[in-house]
Amino acid sequence: MPAARFLVSGRVQGVCFRAGAREQALGLGVAGCAKNLPDGRVEVVASGTAEALDALGRWLRQGPPHATVTAVDRTALPDQPLRGFHIA
Repeated sequence: MPAARFLVSGRVQGVCFRAGAREQALGLGVAGCAKNLPDGRVEVVASGTAEALDALGRWLRQGPPHATVTAVDRTALPDQPLRGFHIA
């Protein structure tokens, strides 16, 4: 399955961003994980169809209601057989 790493900047910690990303990912059939980074960003590593990754990327650009996303950097990763979606 195609995979990608998303680095999300802005007010994205302490606003249920990772939980929202997990909910969206599971609904799209995307596996992976989301974690807070020490610099205030959220990292999402995801594996799924190209269409599902694009849809997740669109959601990450907006995030949950209390988030303010200023940037999303997406990097393609080698195919990864991830299972489930975890919050770290």
